[in-house]
Amino acid sequence: MKFSTREDIEAPIDFVFDQISDFEAFERSALRRGAEIERRDDLKAPGPGMAWEAKFRWRGRERELEFELTTLDKPDKMVMTSLSNAMGGYLKIDLVALSRGRTRIHYIVEIKPKNLTSRLLIQSLKLARGRLNKKFHKGVQDYGKELESRYRR
Repeated sequence: MKFSTREDIEAPIDFVFDQISDFEAFERSALRRGAEIERRDDLKAPGPGMAWEAKFRWRGRERELEFELTTLDKPDKMVMTSLSNAMGGYLKIDLVALSRGRTRIHYIVEIKPKNLTSRLLIQSLKLARGRLNKKFHKGVQDYGKELESRYRR
């Protein structure tokens, strides 16, 4: 199952890239939302090979995922892959400078089931695809607005 959306942000590409690659901020955000996050690498600077283990509750069950940063090409692209016993997938973020002060961000998320149970879960998500697409796009829009306000400060 694949989701994708684009958003134009009133901020320079370098600023946007620095914000989306602030992994410590995302770790803190996940912790505030009740997830348990543990860093699995010992890299000093952000780069490919960074890895995390996450535990969180979703749809009434405890879930575990491992994330790894596989690509970090400043300021154009970032790719994270995820693995669990039931599913795999990736998050790809592409950035395009539209002008000195405007950036287009393109998110692609793909989830691939690995067993029958996760196939059934994906099938139920496909039935709600329209609602999930709207929610995904709204989340990206909100994040874009947040980045714009951070840049203006």
